[in-house]
Amino acid sequence: MLDLELTRHGEARMRQRGYRDADVALVLNAATMVADDAYILTNQDAAREIARRKREIQLLERLRGSKIIVKGTTLVTLYHATASQKEQNRRKRRGQR
Repeated sequence: MLDLELTRHGEARMRQRGYRDADVALVLNAATMVADDAYILTNQDAAREIARRKREIQLLERLRGSKIIVKGTTLVTLYHATASQKEQNRRKRRGQR
């Protein structure tokens, strides 16, 4: 993303129009550049990003409960943990993994 400095005018307009810093970052990352200094988030851009995030959500749902064991920078093993959520929480409290 671009490292942007805000002018007083830009900051005032963001507040007036209900934009947050995260909104600006999202638009700049997903939008189409229409000029050297202008971006627009088109319907196609929005649809593409929504589809990408839906796929990401599906992956997260599929991977929920996955456990990965690493040693340093080496992946040792990975699997779908079968312990219940209650058991996982108890292990976390005890400092176990």
